[in-house]
Amino acid sequence: MSPRPPAPAREARRPLRHGLPPRSGDLLGTWTVEVTAHLRALRAGLHAALRAHRAVTAPVVLVASELTTNALRHGVPPAVVTLFRAGDGYLLDVADGAVDAPPALAGRRPLGQGGFGLYVAGRMTDAMGWYAEGDRKHVWALFGL
Repeated sequence: MSPRPPAPAREARRPLRHGLPPRSGDLLGTWTVEVTAHLRALRAGLHAALRAHRAVTAPVVLVASELTTNALRHGVPPAVVTLFRAGDGYLLDVADGAVDAPPALAGRRPLGQGGFGLYVAGRMTDAMGWYAEGDRKHVWALFGL
């Protein structure tokens, strides 16, 4: 009998950058999402807020959906999503109640098992990170700076 090849090494989960986002300007909207069924209303609200400023909506809405889904699945709901004007761009902030569960990029896994949301978000943003404040964990993303 031939020896069994070693199992593929699993990459460790890499933490997301820790730190406060750059200062932001005007508040454009806040949405509270308690369950995934509320994601549709969040997306519609973000589209409306961004269209009012003649902004490209797709990247912000997709990243907001990914980060909010993560907050609901891996955090402590409700997720509170806030959109700010930030210079010539936008700052998205998604907060949940799991301050003891920092977000981390997933390691290797078979296709179809998910875990790519933070990777997608990181590719579509200019900067991304997280911080804890009081009893809330915030994951933030900057667009268009």
